[in-house]
Amino acid sequence: MKLDRHVDVLGVRVANLSQVEAIDALESMCTARDGRSRGLYIVNAHTLNLAWEDAEYRRVLNSGDAVYGDGTGVRWAARAQAVRMRDNLVGTDLVPALFEETAGRGYSYFLLGATAETVDKAAEYARAKFPGWRLAGHHHGYVIDDSAAAIAAINKAQPNVLLVGMGNPLQERWIHDHLHELEVPLSIGVGGLFDHWGGNLERAPMWVRRLGFEWLQILMQQPQKWRRYLIGNGKFLSRVPRPPAPVVGAATQWPQADEA
Repeated sequence: MKLDRHVDVLGVRVANLSQVEAIDALESMCTARDGRSRGLYIVNAHTLNLAWEDAEYRRVLNSGDAVYGDGTGVRWAARAQAVRMRDNLVGTDLVPALFEETAGRGYSYFLLGATAETVDKAAEYARAKFPGWRLAGHHHGYVIDDSAAAIAAINKAQPNVLLVGMGNPLQERWIHDHLHELEVPLSIGVGGLFDHWGGNLERAPMWVRRLGFEWLQILMQQPQKWRRYLIGNGKFLSRVPRPPAPVVGAATQWPQADEA
């Protein structure tokens, strides 16, 4: 099993980093003061299905400064190419880990996404949960048709990191389209993170996450997404290349589901 630094999954180049390496890279990007805004995208099976079906969206993802892999689907796709993913970089764990590991260094963040009520609650949660980072501001995510006011608020606040939670593919397209206007070192697409922080979703128990079935917990709380998971997961697996045939007489060992 190889430990390549990148793996191609349905045409998207995904970085293969440990969580420690990923956090180091995030800190480097969010402290860069070279006048350039960077975009980071986190992809799962659903995101990659969308990219498979939409070449323009695939181009948006590949134009990011980095793409991290979230979920069992990405690991399965890597295994099919005999590549072992170092870690599962799920955004609901990675962003809190970033805030905790780099606390007290004077960094700040801005939340953009969800409804006004949800992002208000998410902001209050984050302010209390991560005192080592400063909440620079927050704004609801209904800005697709007119983003000027939100961008002005973000730039005035001058955060190190902009967390964009609009769901796929809106958040990645929004970041891509507005990077040239943003005066923020790093923008990250965080999917449903604000729903978790705002109390709309509960995380699955750790043992469920380790087995790779957190999507079942989300499905139970958001049954309207059944097509994404029950049909989408099958589509994703059918699109992933089959693993190479093992060498006759050689032992083949696959990592367990809870391994990084």
